[in-house]
Amino acid sequence: MKTRKIIAKFKHQTERGGFCLDVDLALPTQGVSAIFGRSGAGKTSLLRAMAGLDRIANGVMQLGDEIWQNGAGFTPTHKRRIGYIFQEASLFSHLNAGENLAYAQKRAWRVEGDGAADFDMLVELLGIGGLLKRHPDQLSGGERQRVAIARALLVNPNLLLMDEPLAALDIERKNEILSYLERLRNEIKIPIIYVSHSIDEVARLADHMVVLHEGKVVAQGALAAVLSRLDLPLKLGQDIGVVIEAEITERDEKWHLARAVFNGGELWIADENDTIGVAIRMRILARDVSLAKQKIDGDSSILNGLSVEIIDIKPDEHAAMLLVQLRLGEQVLIARITAKSAAQLALEIGDDVWALVKSVSVIR
Repeated sequence: MKTRKIIAKFKHQTERGGFCLDVDLALPTQGVSAIFGRSGAGKTSLLRAMAGLDRIANGVMQLGDEIWQNGAGFTPTHKRRIGYIFQEASLFSHLNAGENLAYAQKRAWRVEGDGAADFDMLVELLGIGGLLKRHPDQLSGGERQRVAIARALLVNPNLLLMDEPLAALDIERKNEILSYLERLRNEIKIPIIYVSHSIDEVARLADHMVVLHEGKVVAQGALAAVLSRLDLPLKLGQDIGVVIEAEITERDEKWHLARAVFNGGELWIADENDTIGVAIRMRILARDVSLAKQKIDGDSSILNGLSVEIIDIKPDEHAAMLLVQLRLGEQVLIARITAKSAAQLALEIGDDVWALVKSVSVIR
C-alpha cells in the first residue's frame, strides 16, 4: 500500500537579496513535523507556500491524496482545509475569547462523526475555560496564543500550520504553552507542521525534523536521526545532543531515582513520580557526556555508564573541541570532549569505550 505523505516542492527566486527557496519534502501525515532553521533560512516562506498564501509557479503541494497545487491547478487558501497559527495571536479585538471560538465554529469545514473538532475537549485540553468571557486585551500573551490555537482547530482542519507560535513569549510563558502543545500533539489526529528556530521546542514536540539552511533542505527524517548527525552546516553549539525514547521500568524510592530503559541500554534518572511502564522522551546533550577507556565502578559521582562504540569524530566549532558520535545498540549518543583528551585516550573510530552520562533531561 502506498504510504500517504505531505508532498511539498517549491523552487522560487525572490528579490530579497537573491534568496532562493528550493525544497523537496515528503512529510508524514501524522505527528509533528518541525521545520527548523536560523532566521532567514526560509521557514516562513515555506509555510506560506504550503498554505497557498504565496503562489509559487510550478510548485507542488499535496496532502495525502488531495492535490492543492501542481502544474495543472492551484487551490486558493480559503479552499484548503488548514489551520494557521501565526507568531502573534490574531484574535478579533471586539470579540471575547468565547466569541472568537464561536466565529471559527460557524465557518468550520463540515465533517461527520469524530472528524469534527470538539469545543469542550479543546477548551479543557488548552486550559482556557476560565478565559472565555475575556477580551484579547485582558489576556496574557500565552493565554491569547492558546485561544488562537483552539480557534484554528475549531475550523476542522486536515493540517495545522504553526509559524513560531512561541516567538513573542517570555521563557515562563513558552514553557507553559509547550506543556499544552505536548498534550495537543498526543490528542489530535491531524498532522502539524511546526516552524521554529528553537532546538529546545523541536526536541520536545517533534516526531519528524526538517533542517533548512539558506532556503534549502540540508536534512530531513525522524527527529532522533537528524539530531544525531554531525555533518549539518547549521551548528547547534551548546544545544547539540540527542533525543531517546524510553520507558520507566523501576523506581528507587530511597534515592528518588527511576530506571529508564530504551533499545540499547538504560539510565537512572531523577524520579518524577511517573507510572511504571510510561513512555518518556529523554534529551542528552553532548556537553553532558564524557568518555573513558574503562568502566568506572564506584569511583565517580557519575551514576550512568554505557558501553558504546565510536562511529565518527568531527571537529567542533572551537578548535579545542571535538564531537564524538557513539553507537549504543540502535541508538546514537554524541559526546563533546577536548581534542587533548581525545589524544590522551588515543580515541579512534571503531573503539569500544564507556560513555559517562552526567545529566539527562526528561521532556514530555
